[in-house]
Amino acid sequence: MAEGDPVPGSLYVYAPNKVAPIIFVVAYGLSAIGHIWQCYRYKCWKLVGLQPLCAVLFTAGYALREYGAYNYIYTSSNVLIGFILSQVFIFVCPPLLELANYHVLGRILYYVPYFAPLPPGRVLATFGGLLALVEVLNAVGVALSANPSSASSQQELGSRLILAAIGIQLGVIVIFITIASIFHRRCIRAGVYAKAVSTPLITLYVSMTFIAIRSIYRLVEHIDNTTVDLKHPETLKTLSPLLRYEWFFYIFEATLMLLNSVLWNIWNPGRYLPKNYHVHLAQDGTTEIEDGEDADDRTLLAKTAHVFTFGILFRRKRPDRSNRELDTFPVDDRHN
Repeated sequence: MAEGDPVPGSLYVYAPNKVAPIIFVVAYGLSAIGHIWQCYRYKCWKLVGLQPLCAVLFTAGYALREYGAYNYIYTSSNVLIGFILSQVFIFVCPPLLELANYHVLGRILYYVPYFAPLPPGRVLATFGGLLALVEVLNAVGVALSANPSSASSQQELGSRLILAAIGIQLGVIVIFITIASIFHRRCIRAGVYAKAVSTPLITLYVSMTFIAIRSIYRLVEHIDNTTVDLKHPETLKTLSPLLRYEWFFYIFEATLMLLNSVLWNIWNPGRYLPKNYHVHLAQDGTTEIEDGEDADDRTLLAKTAHVFTFGILFRRKRPDRSNRELDTFPVDDRHN
């Protein structure tokens, strides 16, 4: 079968590669182990806990894709379920990784609050709400569009939902880059060159570039025809080339997201930012100031709901610190 020629009955449209999924299972698995160790080592679960979660989901997604490489002809519901789960695990991670980036940006703004274009506490709540919408649209859209046994109208609806999700995602990325750039420019003009600011910010720019390229790839893919009709194999040749050629997927989806995961393995923000978000940099750019710790009187249920609503609901009430004594210490003493 020539490359790009559809395979009748294949859930993937083509005959999937049997080696590539193994490579990515191993690569994402190692990255997941690295993220878990780093979160433990730097005690940064709250800051970048989504990174190990997504690496684990990617590992599971490509493991299911390896299973699908040997069971890609639609013959039973078990084959279909494995295919859909693989697609969902792989597709839902990029928005979560984007959310992790918003969390890191918010943490950086907490560190240098007087240059923040918006209140640091609003970053995760604002962008988290938008990403929650993206995740819902993405998950439902993938579940509908990935099921070739459903009606063409349902597949088309799924594709439209994915388009809407990607469109919102790209718009949010533009807003993110704008906010980060304004903040970065203010720091540079003020002579603030702390490594805890510059290194995570540059890492964020690269990470968001990876996610943006991947999103554009998905956007272009779903603008074209993506309705799979296994009952009429001749119509499969009219599908988007991005859907018919597997190498597009492995370059613009698998590889880009792996690079993003490894990027945060190398420059984990827990290595640079203070573990306590009450610590912030003084305006002299060299001294850190620590506020007193606030008691968190929320119930466990409220804390859990806060996490699962992307920081929108059940937020902590911050008391006035205007009269609170502050402790100061040199930046170099942070990890002592």
